[in-house]
Amino acid sequence: MHKTILSGIVHEIPEDIAKILLENDAILDKWNALTPIQRNEWICWVTIVKKEQTRSEHIIRMMDELKAGKRKPCCWPGCPHRRSSAQKWFTNKSM
Repeated sequence: MHKTILSGIVHEIPEDIAKILLENDAILDKWNALTPIQRNEWICWVTIVKKEQTRSEHIIRMMDELKAGKRKPCCWPGCPHRRSSAQKWFTNKSM
């Protein structure tokens, strides 16, 4: 059975996020129920960090928060790739 992972509005799903979503049907259902903007915020929040360890921590936290019903990262100023007003908070704007 082929599972679908819906994407964001700016960011595509990275392999590490896709892998973890495909391993948990309940979380995947919650992910796909998010709006494209909400999915975009999660993807950007995970991918904008510089260190691999921080990225792994963000993925774990994302999974926990999705499981708890949260729809976007807490205390996140927003994707700097989508909202120019959020760019002031970031030095690393690469994906």
